[in-house]
Parts: sequence; C-alpha cells; structure tokens
Amino acid sequence: MTATTHTLASGSGWHVADVICTAGAGDRPFEEAHRDFCVAAVTSGTFRYRAQQGTALLAPGALLLGNPATCYECGHEHGSGDRCLSFHFGPTYMERIVAGVPGAKKLAFEAPRLPPLPALASLLAEAETAREMADIDAFEELGLRIAGVAVATVSGSTPVRRAPSRRDQKRVAEAVRRIELDADRPVSLSALADETATSPYHFLRIFRQVAGMTPYQFLLKTRLHRAAVRLRMSDDAVSAIAFDAGFNDLSTFNRRFRRVMGETPGQYRARRGAAR
Repeated sequence: MTATTHTLASGSGWHVADVICTAGAGDRPFEEAHRDFCVAAVTSGTFRYRAQQGTALLAPGALLLGNPATCYECGHEHGSGDRCLSFHFGPTYMERIVAGVPGAKKLAFEAPRLPPLPALASLLAEAETAREMADIDAFEELGLRIAGVAVATVSGSTPVRRAPSRRDQKRVAEAVRRIELDADRPVSLSALADETATSPYHFLRIFRQVAGMTPYQFLLKTRLHRAAVRLRMSDDAVSAIAFDAGFNDLSTFNRRFRRVMGETPGQYRARRGAAR
C-alpha cells in the first residue's frame, strides 16, 4: 500500500482526510472508487488523475474533483509522492451546497480538476495551516468554502451580492448570541445552521456577509478576547485560562494568541504587571 489516509475531522455527511502517497515512477497506477463527492486540495507533489470526467495532471494548489460511485486512477510517472487534503461530502450534503451557489444546477462535476487559481490560494493556505496546527474545529467551514468555490467555478456562476435581508440579519444575530453563550464549548456550524433553518453553506455565506467573518473566526475571536481579559485581571495559570476559554490544547492557544495579539500569553501578562 503506497497511500496512507488519516481522518482529521468529520461530521454528519462530510469528512476530511490527510492523504499521503509514496508511489513513484516505477509503481503501477492504482485504481480506486469515490464513495462520495470528493474535493481534494493538493498540498505537495504531482500525480496524474484519470476519472470519468477526463485526465489531468494534479500539482500543488489544484483541486481534484470526484463524483460518487465512479472509479479513478492515480499515477506518478513524473515524480514520487504527493499529499492531499481530501474533503468528502455525501450526496445530500453536496446537494445543499449546490443549492446555495447562485446559478449552480448540476450536482456532478464535469471536470476532473481545478487548476491552481488565485481565488483558491488564501483558502487553501488556511486549510493547510489548520492541518499543521491540528485545528480540527476549522475543517467543517473550510470544507464548505472550498466545495462552494469548486461548484461555483465549474458551473461558471458569478457571485451575486445582495444586501442581507432582515430575516438573515436576525438569523446571524441569534447565532452570534449562541456563540457568545457557548464559546467555551464546541460549536458546530451545522447545529447553528439547523437552528436558523438554513443549509450550512447558506448560513456560512450570510454570516460572513453580515458579521464580516466566519462563525469559527468569530468563535476564536471571542475565546481569545475572554482569555486576554482574564490574563489581565487574574493570576490564574495560563493553561487553566486556555482550557476554560475553550481551547483543548495549550500549544494551539499559545500560537493563536501570539498570532492575534502579537505576543505570547506570558508576555501579555508580564506587560500588564509592568504597567501596574
């Protein structure tokens, strides 16, 4: 077996895996079948992908596109090894994504891949960072956003910017309150969408439009703000503050805090002490 698959995160109707292949030019192409819709971001290496939609060379920054119950073949005639972030969606879940993309009608991908596109660069960098930081809570949103871009690009639809309706603004306001109340606990995008009677993709889109950030970004902002206030107002251990704020890993908290605040939690607290 030349490929190893490690599931990073999963939910109802979707999952994402880190797939590492070590096959080389001397290895025979291997055949498999897509069980669900697949949108896989290539993060390193190159390989040839052949499916019912056609044949394409996949390189870093490209998206592999797969349809359910179809066979495919991968080969490495031009180099050894590759690594992908592979997002998988059940037909019902993908149908709701397609329904939320203006102008998109077809549920099946007609092309085997999307080449590296400027519109994908920042998004794929977020996804790779989430993998390296083991930020599993970010993957549901990332999968929806990547699948949405793939569906919109393949279908040729153009974004339609409409002012959010009063109903959508109310939905987002309710979701914001829910996130603030439960920020110290896992908050599922699907659960937030269900509570507003919308699909996850539509909910994500209107939330970004109204709030200026994604639900997960708002959740992280809320957690980091509360942790910063507590660092300034108490002498509790940094680890206790991190866990109480909703972070399951101290190193992840430290990295996130430093990225946003420009210094480590310890430095932030020491500066508070110096100011006093």
